Amino acid sequence: MSTPAVSAASAPISATDVLLTEGVILLGAAVLFVMLFRRFGLGAVLGYLVAGALVGPQGLGLVAGAESKLAIAEIGIVLLLFLVGLELHPARLWRLKRDIFALGLAQVVICGLALTAIIFFTTGFTWGAAIALGLPLALSSTAQVLPGLKSSGRINSPFGEKVFSILLFQDLSIVPLITIVAALSRNPADAGGPPGWLLAGYTVAAIAGLVLAGRFILRPLLQLVGRLGERELFVVVGLFTVLAAAALMHALHLSTALGAFVAGVMLADSPYRHEIESDVEPFRSILLGLFFLAVGMVLDLHTVAANPLFVIGMAIALVTTKALLIAGLARLFGMEWTQALGAGMLLSQGGEFGFVLFAQAQNAMLIAPEGASLFSAIVTFSMATTPFLMLIARRFEFARPRSGDNLPGPDEATRGTAIIVGYGRFGQTVAQMLMGHGFEVVLIDKKPAQIEVSSRFDMKVYYGDGTRMDLLRRSGADEARLIAFCHDDPSFDNRMLEPIAEAFPQAALLVRAFDRRQVLALKDVDLAGVVREVFESAICMGVQAMETLGVPQAEIEEVERQYRANDAERMTVQGEQGTLLAAKDLMFRPGRRMRLIARGEEEEKA
Repeated sequence: MSTPAVSAASAPISATDVLLTEGVILLGAAVLFVMLFRRFGLGAVLGYLVAGALVGPQGLGLVAGAESKLAIAEIGIVLLLFLVGLELHPARLWRLKRDIFALGLAQVVICGLALTAIIFFTTGFTWGAAIALGLPLALSSTAQVLPGLKSSGRINSPFGEKVFSILLFQDLSIVPLITIVAALSRNPADAGGPPGWLLAGYTVAAIAGLVLAGRFILRPLLQLVGRLGERELFVVVGLFTVLAAAALMHALHLSTALGAFVAGVMLADSPYRHEIESDVEPFRSILLGLFFLAVGMVLDLHTVAANPLFVIGMAIALVTTKALLIAGLARLFGMEWTQALGAGMLLSQGGEFGFVLFAQAQNAMLIAPEGASLFSAIVTFSMATTPFLMLIARRFEFARPRSGDNLPGPDEATRGTAIIVGYGRFGQTVAQMLMGHGFEVVLIDKKPAQIEVSSRFDMKVYYGDGTRMDLLRRSGADEARLIAFCHDDPSFDNRMLEPIAEAFPQAALLVRAFDRRQVLALKDVDLAGVVREVFESAICMGVQAMETLGVPQAEIEEVERQYRANDAERMTVQGEQGTLLAAKDLMFRPGRRMRLIARGEEEEKA
């Protein structure tokens, strides 16, 4: 008797089917909303949160198992702290000890207590619940603030170091905050956990063990991997280091993020730091995105919809309270008022660790699941304000310091023949060549870290945004014969140059362009010259490559001449037609070498 075939419709759905289906839905929603939110300048974090809320159980119900995904995605937080640790040489960590352990501690304690009081007196929560909610709200979003500081090059500036120090202490405070929540717990299952003093001892012992392991095990291992030259082994060693440190901390009931941070600090002065950082970064990006997707999925949207005024009002109270308190503390620790306000706005939002601590408070029976959802939504709404506040904070940060500040403005400079805007590796060469001929040059840069480094070489660089008309006037632009814009900014708005050219007609303007697009965007501005930053150096290497391959000098010179002529003609046609695809037939391609060179020889004969 034959067994009837099982129909496809009745076949059980495998775990692989679920994983693939949910993966496609989650990643598709993430791509759509992150692109949309970035387009409107709202940041990727909010895009992930909204995407998770939409496809999660409380939204369209397309993806389930939010809690399990959140547990896996917390590895993204771990990797983030590992990369933070890689930025900190032990010597630099020691140099920042006052900002980290004084300013950072004051910020967490004062903001945490203030928010606790607001929650207790405006809601019906008990003191225990208010503490479990208020202290986590004192933490800011490392995932939002730190990438912005790094991408803008401000992470090593005095402003960036103070902000970073506060963020770092916030990340380190996860351990005591978890201990406080555990001490307040009303869950009988937590009674058998280790006491706080024992957790503190575990923390010190674990950090010491990780430091020793890094020096005597990890570094020799990296040297061996480096000699083998296997790129994928760096990925394996990097992930192994992070996960091993996190696993050790987890086994001791400590913060996994703290373990990853210590592992990063161990490798901060390793010659393989950049290799590991570039290998781990993609995993961090993916898992951190999954973390925010999972947070969006666990939000109870029905509870939030039932209390919209409470969520919005508490989010406003959170942002305002933190901005004012952090600004006041930063001022007490030596920051100028405008920069202190900028730091306050930059750190005013709630952070991703708040989601983790709210879950801890829920497990400890201090708050109900509805309370965790409400305050998770409050953190999310506060994050929505961050992109706008970052724009305002940047204006405060770059406000001209007072005359007594250690970053003087260019109005103190001696009037010179030329003004160099941007004293990075490009501007340094231009400036030194002009100085070599004896010209007086005024140097301007808006990165305090660059100014500090330049001072070690006895170079006086003045602080400010060299695209601002008022600052150029104070720099002597109305008397200068040359203004050279040498800063490295692919997003530089070329429209700023038109009023500068009109205001200072006696000064020739030279511009460092990032690529062909910027050159074409400058075609309508009256400039003395535009230099693509890698054009000449790339031609130089092309010439050296042909010399290495034994090409005769005459042929090398002909190829270079023809390439320059073709490139100039392409640029003219592209400017006329408004597209980079114009005149692409003038590009050298396989099989076209002899014809193009021959054409050049015919032109010379003619």
